[in-house]
Amino acid sequence: MGQSQSINARVANRRRDNAVDHNYRLMPAEDSKELRSFLTEKEVEDEECDSGDISILPDVCLACIFQFLGSGDRKQCSLVCRRWLEIEGQSRHRLTLNAQSELISAVPSLFSRFDSVTKLSLKCDRRSVSIGDDGLVLISQRCRNLTRLKLRSCRQLTDLGMASFAKNCKGLKRLSCGSCTFGAKGMNAVVDNCSSLEELTVKRLRGISNGVAAEPIGPGLAALSLKLICLKDLYNAQCFGPLIMGSKNLRTLKLFRCSGDWDRLLELVTDHVDGLVEVHLERLQISDAGLAALSHCQNLEILHILKTPDCSNSGLIFVAENCKLLRKLHIDGWKTNRINDEGLIGVSKYCPNLQELVLIGVNSTRVSLELLATNCQKLERLALCGSETVGDAEISCIAEKCTALKKLCIKSCPVSDHGMEALAVGCPNLVKVKVKKCRGVTGDGASWLRVIRESLAVNLDTTEVESQDAGSDGVQDAAAADQIEVASNAASSSTSRSTSFKARLGLIAGRNLVSCTFRKWSSFSGGGSWCH
Repeated sequence: MGQSQSINARVANRRRDNAVDHNYRLMPAEDSKELRSFLTEKEVEDEECDSGDISILPDVCLACIFQFLGSGDRKQCSLVCRRWLEIEGQSRHRLTLNAQSELISAVPSLFSRFDSVTKLSLKCDRRSVSIGDDGLVLISQRCRNLTRLKLRSCRQLTDLGMASFAKNCKGLKRLSCGSCTFGAKGMNAVVDNCSSLEELTVKRLRGISNGVAAEPIGPGLAALSLKLICLKDLYNAQCFGPLIMGSKNLRTLKLFRCSGDWDRLLELVTDHVDGLVEVHLERLQISDAGLAALSHCQNLEILHILKTPDCSNSGLIFVAENCKLLRKLHIDGWKTNRINDEGLIGVSKYCPNLQELVLIGVNSTRVSLELLATNCQKLERLALCGSETVGDAEISCIAEKCTALKKLCIKSCPVSDHGMEALAVGCPNLVKVKVKKCRGVTGDGASWLRVIRESLAVNLDTTEVESQDAGSDGVQDAAAADQIEVASNAASSSTSRSTSFKARLGLIAGRNLVSCTFRKWSSFSGGGSWCH
């Protein structure tokens, strides 16, 4: 009997605290200060009997605590009691769901519990049947406050489903869709209805690869608010031209592996959009004419030119002369040698604010590197990869001249231990060095560098590691798979069970070590791995 009264009293106290908390937030500052003083005295009186009882916490406090937990921990908390289950659901704003066709039956109960979701991710396995139009429309009716949506491999969605969704979720701010099959009509419905859309990412959208006659996309209402457009692996990405040109407030444009001639479209875009700050171009049909068009964007700060073989020194100099605010420059010359010392000298002459420079497959020499180090006094991050001309002399020049340099990556260059000796006495602000696939650099040279500069983080991948992790960009997973396969073969060919187990364990341990190293250095540039 006494226990029942105690529980009832605690429930009453909790309800009182919730009511007080709600009223407290609506009070003027003077009244809230008096109430805060009163509650503090009362809580001190009740502390002896309720010490350690978390049930006295108001719902709003529990919700705040849940916001600091990861998804797994939140799930565990939701199993504690019905109250926690309810609060956890009502305070969850981000949700990721397996978007198979069976999901539609669970939508009502799911979004009755999670009724505050604003960020939703729907992902389906490629071998499964995804959610269809009916499911997406049902979700949009339950989540009218949705601001972010990510769709992955939802191949049963059509233009009609996207149109209905867009009408129900007009407050959408971010849309990312990949490997879906709806087309230009569905995308136009989104940009026509979602007037607050700020970021649009489209990857492998099958429905718009219908040749030259594909329906143009945009501009629509979203053109007034769009700040980022990212297009990847599209056969007919140029149908987004009206949307890009109409987005007057566009700040970031990213184009990856999209077919077609982009020179003319970039000329039209830069005639209408002059506020671009960040541009990524990778594996595009673009020449110096396209770079000359980009040079009209005088506010440009970040530029990536990756594997565009028709771009040369002339186009790079056009950009450097007019984009004097450039802070980050990434160039992958694909070993065509069309961008070399001449273009880099232009960058050193006109871009004094350069902070990050990544050169892949670019044959730079001491001539350009010395000018970059001398004129770009703010240069903090430098990566030199796959260059046949970057040797000990170039590293010595960097060590002597780059006084602001903090992070250095050298990969597949003819550098030896002599270059490491130069780094031991140069670059006073250097904190991280990564050397990979440079056969002339030995473990002794790296160890000596660590001893001389104890505060310097030195990462060396020797040729032995290279044989286990051979390849270029994005090969970590492939390397791990190869090691697992080797372990499996060793087990099948061994006559001793213990020997097989030890061999497999050793290889898996090696894989984990390599993966750990990649993860540790993935933040080398502060935002992502730029020295693969």
